[in-house]
Amino acid sequence: MSGREKPVISMSVAEHIEPPRNAPQPPHDALLEGEALIESQLTEPAKNRARLRPLLALAPYVARYKGRAILAFISLTIAAITTLVVPVAVRRMIDFGFTPEGIAMINSYFSVMLAVVAVLACASASRYYLVMTIGERIVADLRRDVFAHLVSLSPSFFDSARSGELVSRLTADTTQIKSAVGASVSIALRNIMLFLGAATMMVITSPRLSGFVLLAIPIIVIPLVAFGRWVRRLSRTAQDTLADASAYASELVAAIRTVQAYTGEKLATARFGREVEQAYAAARSSTKARAVLTLIVIFIVFASVVVILWVGSHDVLTGSISPGRLGQFVLYTAFAASGLGQLSEVWGEVSAASGAAERLFELLRVKPEIAAPAAPRALPQPPRGDVGFDNVSFAYPARASVRVVDGVSLSVRSGEKVAIVGPSGAGKSTLFHLLLRFYDPKSGTISLDGVGIREADPGEVRARIALVPQDSVVFAASARENIRFGRPDATDAEVERAADLAHATEFLRRLPGGFEAQLGERGVTLSGGQRQRIAIARAILRDAPLLLLDEATSALDAESETLVQTALEELMRHRTTLVIAHRLATVLSCDRILVMDQGKIVEQGTHAELVAANGLYARLARLQFEGI
Repeated sequence: MSGREKPVISMSVAEHIEPPRNAPQPPHDALLEGEALIESQLTEPAKNRARLRPLLALAPYVARYKGRAILAFISLTIAAITTLVVPVAVRRMIDFGFTPEGIAMINSYFSVMLAVVAVLACASASRYYLVMTIGERIVADLRRDVFAHLVSLSPSFFDSARSGELVSRLTADTTQIKSAVGASVSIALRNIMLFLGAATMMVITSPRLSGFVLLAIPIIVIPLVAFGRWVRRLSRTAQDTLADASAYASELVAAIRTVQAYTGEKLATARFGREVEQAYAAARSSTKARAVLTLIVIFIVFASVVVILWVGSHDVLTGSISPGRLGQFVLYTAFAASGLGQLSEVWGEVSAASGAAERLFELLRVKPEIAAPAAPRALPQPPRGDVGFDNVSFAYPARASVRVVDGVSLSVRSGEKVAIVGPSGAGKSTLFHLLLRFYDPKSGTISLDGVGIREADPGEVRARIALVPQDSVVFAASARENIRFGRPDATDAEVERAADLAHATEFLRRLPGGFEAQLGERGVTLSGGQRQRIAIARAILRDAPLLLLDEATSALDAESETLVQTALEELMRHRTTLVIAHRLATVLSCDRILVMDQGKIVEQGTHAELVAANGLYARLARLQFEGI
């Protein structure tokens, strides 16, 4: 449903934590409004600027490679100049070459022309290579920056945005930009320079005939601009529609077992087919607009050439211009017309890229709700793992009026093991989300090692915490890479020791390839208990002073639970531990038990004290231990 469920090895833990079970779930329609969420975080001036000049936002990326861009411009200039030399040679050949005395001149001219052609070929190849590689480099940088920005966004963003739609922006939109920044920009620059050079030479060759051409330019430019805006709007619509189809496909592929279990293949295929048809219809409209634009511009351009030829032929007959000069002028007119004609086609590509750039930079302008303060306060060294909640209240943005955590105060000392129990929806997992600073509380303060976590860098706070969620995340990577995700700089020996302590080595050694075995997307090749032991090994390797266990054994069979519980006992040794559990048997050894209900801590004490108090905990204990 969200970006945090994507099994990408380089994603942060923030995207992979279990969704809050006690949080109000957004309705399906809300999940289809990921883009609306992005739009809502943009200021109106920013959106207006994006509509006017979305491609200008790429300028900083081009500036990184200005040396290469200058070389490309030099190559482009040389290619344009050599092209513009050809009509001059043609004029002199027509006017002076068709005589017995002109044979030697023709031979020398053709020798020079061969050299000019060689220079033109080299300059054109150099221009193409430089511009294309700059385009590829810019798009690679842009993809990296967009992904880095995505993983920095707060989990609240991913509560509504769809991973498929975001991936579409990261892939399809950047590919559209690559097409424009590479080939289209190369063609556009060449034709702009050729048009300007040819137009200048036309004026030098015949000012009178150039006047007729100048009359045609507004007729060409006006539809080019007007249709270009239309094409950009249609291209944006086409990209959005394709993103919807990609998002739906991503959801279905991620849940393929559920789809097949409920024999929903036909339903899924039918809906995806409708999405694809809508994307096709949008793309067809965009292509039709570009075709109409090309038709109009090419007709106007070459009709102008025909008119100029008609006027020029009369001037030759009256002797006001030589045949060679008319030929030179016509060639320059053809160059200018060809340049404008190709620009009309390139303009469609650039307009489509403008729509894609608009979508990407909208995403880049979304600000994380959770960010480090300007001058973050350093956490004390060495880390202890002390935790404090002081009158903390919180409501999820989807239902701001419902407090999921209501006035919670608690203190956990270094090395203490504290369990948090209570019915579903009591607010237990939300405490973990707040402690990891995935969200900020509406009121109250949360501290780690005596420092308010809002005053510290979120990265430093999370670096002192190891999380073992209920639904363990296993990436589509090797077992070794999955465990090393806990501490990327760990050696192979440290990874294998963590696997030993998590009782994972035995089953990993049995896999083809051992620690190098690929575990498949979401760890589909492993059992639930094996995935949990991978997650525990990851937490052991992290070696953080504070451990958060969120229902780490709730979905396991008895044998797997025994192995996982043994691994957890090793993990909990010598560190502060907070345990969320529905199975009360797993919390009996904790130093304290906190009982939550409707966002409040209603009881706390040891197991024996709480049973004797005959409150909510005692009732839960009777239901589990006595089956009453």
